[in-house]
Amino acid sequence: MTDRRAGRTAAGRSGYLGAAAAFAVCMAGTTLPTPLYGLYQQEIGFSELMVTVVFAVYAFGVIGVLLLVGNVSDSVGRRPVLLCGLALAACSAVAFLAEGGLPLLCLGRLLSGLSAGLFTGTATAYVLELAPPARRARAGFVATAANMGGLGCGLLMSGLLSEYAPDPLVLPFVVHLVLVAASFAVTWFLPETVSGARPLRTARPQRPSLPAEVRGVFVPAGIAAFAGFALLGLFTSVSPAFLAQSLGIHNRAVVGLIVFAAFFASTLGQLLVPRLGTARAIPLGCLVLIAGLALLAASLAWTTLPPLVLSALVGGAGQGMGLRGAVGEVAAAAPAEHRGGALSMLFVVAYFGISIPVIGVGLLSEALGLADAGLVFTACMAVLAAASGTYLLHRAAPAPEPTRPGA
Repeated sequence: MTDRRAGRTAAGRSGYLGAAAAFAVCMAGTTLPTPLYGLYQQEIGFSELMVTVVFAVYAFGVIGVLLLVGNVSDSVGRRPVLLCGLALAACSAVAFLAEGGLPLLCLGRLLSGLSAGLFTGTATAYVLELAPPARRARAGFVATAANMGGLGCGLLMSGLLSEYAPDPLVLPFVVHLVLVAASFAVTWFLPETVSGARPLRTARPQRPSLPAEVRGVFVPAGIAAFAGFALLGLFTSVSPAFLAQSLGIHNRAVVGLIVFAAFFASTLGQLLVPRLGTARAIPLGCLVLIAGLALLAASLAWTTLPPLVLSALVGGAGQGMGLRGAVGEVAAAAPAEHRGGALSMLFVVAYFGISIPVIGVGLLSEALGLADAGLVFTACMAVLAAASGTYLLHRAAPAPEPTRPGA
């Protein structure tokens, strides 16, 4: 009996790591197709604008799920929602493996968006709740690192396998299916953290709302999340085509590595937050984003590689600082029974940020060309980040002490 109890206790202590691993696997599946779009264009035959349409389908899936059922895990439990998300991720991989032309490509991206929408807020809350109290601060880093690290690892894995292994449009998704199956098994045996969870069949779409306790911190947190994800959206939408068309770099492993650098730097930037504190880390992250955007603009204007790599590292670090600070603020303010819904609303704002540059650059590039379209959106994002950083710094500044009469 003592041995079994000790085993359950050990499993509880490490359960948040298992949830984080499943989180990373799901998010990796959402970026697997990015280095492969050139191959799909050759095989299926569609324009750069259609790549934008395919991404818009993904964004529609993510944001739609977050808005409609982002808080459902607060009532039916975290585990059932994550298991559904993994099932959708597996269906997405199967759709890509079918290679049935543009309709199946769009279906695969839609299913991938649905899985990401189920995971982002729910998995973040689950990792935080599974962690023992002594490891709660570390769990905040683990949750955001799993999100960003998973997105980056999907790009890197797809780039490497498609460049150096056989069947470039098959093997990445086969590997991901295996990882999804392992994640499903791990998640199945994790404990539920929502007390009194109702059966999954009782889940219904609910109007999104924020509890009163969260509203005071949500605006600055949402601004930071939007600005950071906007930079990632701009970088991931411009970089692959810019590397191929302007710099003549067609190696998919190199493309995946450069875009992966932004997500890796995001993970490193998150490590700075405990030392800075969220009140300073969030506005400082916005200011670091401006430096990353300036480097991206220099690369586009001068058609050179080094500033592009530096922009990935600097901008990614700023995004990571802002994201971890934002997640920490919202998670700490939200009551446990509303934590999943509050975090899902934060990621709604974030995914609007990542979607607008991708769709906008795709539309503008038809008229202006890729580099000029990227410069237009770089300038817009820099203005946004500057305004966000200024607002957040002003908000964080202590109010002056009132003067006493006769002083």
